[in-house]
Amino acid sequence: MFGNLTSSPVKLVLKAALNVLLVYALDSYFSEYFAVFGGPAAYVIVGSLLTLLNLFVRPLLNIITLPFKLIATLLTTVLLNALFLWLVYQLALRMDPDLIALAITGGFTGWIVVSSVLGFSNWLFRLIL
Repeated sequence: MFGNLTSSPVKLVLKAALNVLLVYALDSYFSEYFAVFGGPAAYVIVGSLLTLLNLFVRPLLNIITLPFKLIATLLTTVLLNALFLWLVYQLALRMDPDLIALAITGGFTGWIVVSSVLGFSNWLFRLIL
C-alpha cells in the first residue's frame, strides 16, 4: 500500500501500530478465542512482541520450514495437474474411439509421472512464452 513512499523505520512503526490495533480487535471481537488482560499497555506489549517476532523469528522459521513448503507446493501442483489430466482423460473417453484414444498406463505411478511432466512442461512454456 505504501510501497516506496515510506522508509524502513516508518514501515516498522506502521506495522507495530497495525499489530497493536490487531491485538485490540482480536480481544474486542474474538474474546471467546483471544484475551489480553492489562489494558492499553498490554495491547502495546503484545503488538510489539508480534512485530519483533515477525521481524526476527519469522525469517528463521521460514528457512526451517522451507523443505515442507516445497514438498507441499510440489504435491499440490502434481495433484492439480493430475486433476486436469483426469478431466482431459474423461473428455477423451466420451469422444468417438475411432477419432481419439487416450490411455495413461502404469497405475498411480503413471498418473504421477504424466502429471509431473505435464506441469513442468506448462511451467516451461509459460516461462519461454
